[in-house]
Amino acid sequence: RDFNERCAQCSEVNWGLTDGGRFYCRSCHNVTERTREVISTDFISNTRIQTISKGLRKQEKTDRGCEWYVCEGFQFILKKQAEALEALGVCPQLKDEVLCNFWRRYLQKTKQAYCNRPAGETVKALSVCNSSTDVDSEPEGPSLLHLLSLSESEGDLQTDCSFASSISKVSESTSVCSGSVDAGLYVMQGRKEKPRMTMPMTLSFCYMALLWLREPMTLSDLLRFVVEGHIPYLNVFQHFPERMKLYGLDLKIFCVESWPVYEDVHNKMLELATFLELPRFPDITESCFLHPDMLCMKYLMEVNLPDELHNWTCRVVKKISVGETDFLTLVPGKKSTRNVKYDVLAAAVIVVVLKLLFLLDDRYEWLLSDFAAERNKNTKEGGPYFEFKKWYKVIKCSLDVKQKKLDEERAKYLWRCEKPLFYSAKKKSKVLKRRQMVVNLQNQFGKLSGAVLPAEKPSPSSFQLSWSEENTDGSCFHGHSLKGILQEKCGLLTAMNPDYWLCTVKLCNERACGHLAHYRDVDFPQSYHFVIRLFSFLLRIQPSYIHDEVCVIEHKLFNKKLCKKPKHNTSLRK
Repeated sequence: RDFNERCAQCSEVNWGLTDGGRFYCRSCHNVTERTREVISTDFISNTRIQTISKGLRKQEKTDRGCEWYVCEGFQFILKKQAEALEALGVCPQLKDEVLCNFWRRYLQKTKQAYCNRPAGETVKALSVCNSSTDVDSEPEGPSLLHLLSLSESEGDLQTDCSFASSISKVSESTSVCSGSVDAGLYVMQGRKEKPRMTMPMTLSFCYMALLWLREPMTLSDLLRFVVEGHIPYLNVFQHFPERMKLYGLDLKIFCVESWPVYEDVHNKMLELATFLELPRFPDITESCFLHPDMLCMKYLMEVNLPDELHNWTCRVVKKISVGETDFLTLVPGKKSTRNVKYDVLAAAVIVVVLKLLFLLDDRYEWLLSDFAAERNKNTKEGGPYFEFKKWYKVIKCSLDVKQKKLDEERAKYLWRCEKPLFYSAKKKSKVLKRRQMVVNLQNQFGKLSGAVLPAEKPSPSSFQLSWSEENTDGSCFHGHSLKGILQEKCGLLTAMNPDYWLCTVKLCNERACGHLAHYRDVDFPQSYHFVIRLFSFLLRIQPSYIHDEVCVIEHKLFNKKLCKKPKHNTSLRK
């Protein structure tokens, strides 16, 4: 009644009071900065007490979303990725029993949860707890989406609700330009001695869980499923709950504008396994899919090579002892063991076998192919002989089509997320309306230009190239024979070719240049480069990494002869 000023927005005098004591206009709902003055005699007579409202401030915080932490964002992403892997047929234990335990251990080792907080490290810790948790009661085991900050060193479960409010105040000044509470602290932390969580590291967590369960999914398969959209990774933050507002520094942390790189994800996985102090992983035996014999069989089928080559890959694996359990099993932190890239190892073994049998020097393989073609033309008995030239033409045609399609998809990929980001309820309608207008315009211009609608996401498959023996055009080589290039000696089948050329005589220091051998396609025969490029496409890695593994296998296979031969000689007799 005492407040008679006109509303600045509608010029009406029709005021009401909010719960926080502020005046608001009943006509247009405009809230002013004026507060009600209340005279109270409860404490000291003749003293005015002005009520200060916190209600509007809470409303603004709620409008901009709830308080959330960077680790909660990564936790949500890991949950979505685990669910996607389960949908692809991975063991259901991956999410709740393996990946969840790895994530808890990471939070504990980085002192974000499940630990005692030393004095003075309040700012460094980043976790928050549920204020309704009963201290004396035994809470339920935390799930992947709802982790409590607990200390169990002395048997008492203690919550840190006061800590949550204190870190909120401390980090308020550093998180002004972010939706999360601790994004500023997270960016300023740097790496130091603890591996800082990143988007590629979420894939490292997933691969580490897959490896622990010995699932039939290699790292190259995992990254390919990510690129194809079967596993959330690119723009996954658009699936965050609406209450988790994302902007500013959060985009720098969660927004990805590049494809995951094989070597980075693999190295991060090894670093994580060592940092978490994990024990020896379950043994990789001959019955496991990750064993070289099993993977070689898969890749021989995929690249359309004769089935008889599998006997040769098994002989090479046994000769150089890369199929031993101790060699294949990951032991975190053990520097004496070589970290195995299972898919790259299998591909390199196949390349070495092709060099043993066909030499791949741009001359000998074509002579063998001409001999096999002449024999197949004159004789139809006993099945066709394998023709390298014909195989080369069939595979090159299919590879070029697949590579062109992949390059076009990557070039057309829109890195901007489909779901618009808005930071307050006031801007939501405006942002959604603007986004819908853009979509409508794109559809209209697409119809006018006759643009083809994007194809549906392909169903996931372990094979990128498929071949059927039922084809009448002779494009499948699985059942073809190697008799034209083999001879029997002392009861064993050996190659007619007595020569072999080494990719490199001496291996480089991997720490110095990052590679064990230098690779340039102009320095090697085109046949060899084609085979390397073929497996590079299948594994989605750089050709140099397959070339490195080929060099390592060659040095193991010809170790005794390398010691006898002069260093300048690059030709070896078998």
